[in-house]
Amino acid sequence: MAQNTRTVPAGTPTNVTQKHNKGGIGESILRPDGTLKVTGEFAYSSDMWHEDMLWGQTLRSTVAHAEIVSIDVSEALAMPGVYSVLTYDDLPAEMKNYGLEIQDTPVLANGRVRHHGEPVALVAADHPETARRAAAKIKIDYRELPLVTDEASALAPDAPLIHEGREDHHIGHVPHPNIVHRQPIIRGNVEEARKRADVIVEGEYTFGMQDQAFLGPESGLAVPSEDGGVELYVATQWLHSDLQQIAPVLGLPPEKVRMTLSGVGGAFGGREDISMQIHACLLALATNKPVKIVYNRFESFFGHVHRHPAKLYYEHGATKDGKLTHMKCKIVLDGGAYASASPAVVGNASSLSVGPYVLEDVDIEAIALYTNNPPCGAMRGFGAVQACFAYEAQMDKLAAKLGMDPVEFRQLNAMEQGTVMPTGQVVDAPAPVAELLRRVKARPLPPERQWESAGENADVRALPGGLSNTTHGEGVVRGVGYAVGIKNVGFSEGFDDYSTARVRLEVINGEPVAMVHTAMAEVGQGGITVHTQIARTELGVTQVTIHPADTQVGSAGSTSASRQTYMTGGAVKNTCEAVREALLEIGRRKNGSYHPAWATAELLLEGGKVVTDGGEVLADIADILEDEAIDLELEFRHAPTEPFDLVTGQGNGHVQYTFAAHRAVVEVDTELGLVKVVELATAQDVGKALNMLSVVGQIQGGTTQGLGVAIMEEIIVDPKTAKVRNPSFTDYLIPTILDTPTIPVDVLELADPKAPYGLRGMGEAPTLSSTPAVIAAIRQATGLEINKTPIRPEALTGTL
Repeated sequence: MAQNTRTVPAGTPTNVTQKHNKGGIGESILRPDGTLKVTGEFAYSSDMWHEDMLWGQTLRSTVAHAEIVSIDVSEALAMPGVYSVLTYDDLPAEMKNYGLEIQDTPVLANGRVRHHGEPVALVAADHPETARRAAAKIKIDYRELPLVTDEASALAPDAPLIHEGREDHHIGHVPHPNIVHRQPIIRGNVEEARKRADVIVEGEYTFGMQDQAFLGPESGLAVPSEDGGVELYVATQWLHSDLQQIAPVLGLPPEKVRMTLSGVGGAFGGREDISMQIHACLLALATNKPVKIVYNRFESFFGHVHRHPAKLYYEHGATKDGKLTHMKCKIVLDGGAYASASPAVVGNASSLSVGPYVLEDVDIEAIALYTNNPPCGAMRGFGAVQACFAYEAQMDKLAAKLGMDPVEFRQLNAMEQGTVMPTGQVVDAPAPVAELLRRVKARPLPPERQWESAGENADVRALPGGLSNTTHGEGVVRGVGYAVGIKNVGFSEGFDDYSTARVRLEVINGEPVAMVHTAMAEVGQGGITVHTQIARTELGVTQVTIHPADTQVGSAGSTSASRQTYMTGGAVKNTCEAVREALLEIGRRKNGSYHPAWATAELLLEGGKVVTDGGEVLADIADILEDEAIDLELEFRHAPTEPFDLVTGQGNGHVQYTFAAHRAVVEVDTELGLVKVVELATAQDVGKALNMLSVVGQIQGGTTQGLGVAIMEEIIVDPKTAKVRNPSFTDYLIPTILDTPTIPVDVLELADPKAPYGLRGMGEAPTLSSTPAVIAAIRQATGLEINKTPIRPEALTGTL
């Protein structure tokens, strides 16, 4: 149930350069893809078809760590309908590895597999079932090797090295080759600060491996071109990053690999890495035929990275009046067999590990390990989620030990604009942490035990266990929990983060039309809707066309890090402003002698016309342009960041911070350990809501993902074999409509003057604090100390 309120303080800057244009920013216009998606008419990447295409299939390792003694593909090649079988020895280029930052991931396993489900061979056939059967006929002889599955086995003096002979730029500052990256942050003096503490609490926390669980599986279509290159139509999060990794292993120059975004069925970080892209291209070039690859759900669990599972060790101190004195923590992230985005996740986890609180004395260490577990990388929240679960549990422990209200304790220590982060960076925009907490606490609580007042009309879905009809209220206890989190926006640590937009303004059938062309991946976030609204606002036109995203325009960066509306939205805004100025210059040249306002007034574009700021119409846009077209492509960059110091962790590493708070209301069947989340209220500062409907949808979606990892979502990896035990939606559970509670949303708009329109990236923040809020509510209901997520029934009933 979508409930939301909106707060815009008087005088808040929004940097809007144009007056109101219908369908522009600030309106909740409908998404152009929305109706198609809910009616089943939207074309996803898995729906693509080519008349003479083949089907690709990947053969994956059945063990987690082994030497490949031999591979026999003869039976597969002999099958009718099979066109090609490829192994590592068939790769065409000298470069045979890829990776987002560290190129440590082999296109196909080279003599050794490092995790369960690693690609070993590829098959192309004229039918998907033929390809599947042919892959099953490939014979691989494995000699299994010792496993590395946790911190102890990874860092033992005699530990097997997951990657021998590392030469990446992180190896020089890590104490063990099985550590991908290490980031300490030291500020103040923890030992001295500890002496001032009247209470000290410690905690060890475990965060499970979460899957992005997007509904559209990995898929794409590669079509060989006449010039020896390849056209790739694919569902991804970052076209240009894919291109930079694909071209070298194909042995092709980048201009011969032309990529176009196809329909994406969700991402959440899981499409930031390469999955089937290179494999489809290799098969297409080997057979000289189009090749389509579509993973089934089982393979999808092996075909993309997951959220890092983590162990987190925390110590906090506070004075008797409730002021935090110090924090010490160690965060151990399991990165799995390959690096993926682990170095950046470490940077986020360490720099945001204190939460949205004022702390001057900290000692922080975050590391990511190489293990034989499944590779982990980007997922919504990107390192800040795991940290938030731990530091919010610590806040509840401290409040309880001091006898303070948990919300008031947080508010007493809440950061605000001007607070100095442990990295030395000053929070230079609004940070309404205390206000967000006040808002969720002030909201009326839902009625207790509603099923009792309903009598014969009671709905069992309101009870723990739902339609299973496991209880009629006996043993059901209510709990309420609070949490608040901090997330960075955009790429950090000195990364050259930019986005590109091309905008063309011309007259078609007598009406001015804007065409917006970017490489932004629309993965469901609503970016194409916002781009339309920005163009209408800045150019005063009604008709806006969105060009399909491809690599024929400059990079838009990744659809991740809550950055696209800020970055590509900023690029569209800047380019539209330049187009507008070019249009006005044409108008001045053509009409300046007829009206002095062309030279003296502030001119705006509204309703297809050029008008003065007083509302006087000077000309129609169509009359100014006539047969001319204005076509510009510009880049947009945010303020520069810098890497964190590798010893002290000091540095202005982040672009912007964003905040969200949650209050969870749960009812727990203490006899069966079943949990019903009744309400999950949230308050979030978004800077400026360009489309409130999309904003509320993003907040509710992120909140639901946080709910999932609190009570049900976890990839189970067998500690003895490092094999995934639940690669299906039968055994990996995600929240359905029956599990999702009412999510009231309170939106604040406190503008960041550095950002386009004052907006604040907001897609990830609700994923942080929803998880610890739910866990806190369960703790209050049961009185149990819960230090692991997800929380399962057997943990609540003591029947583990």
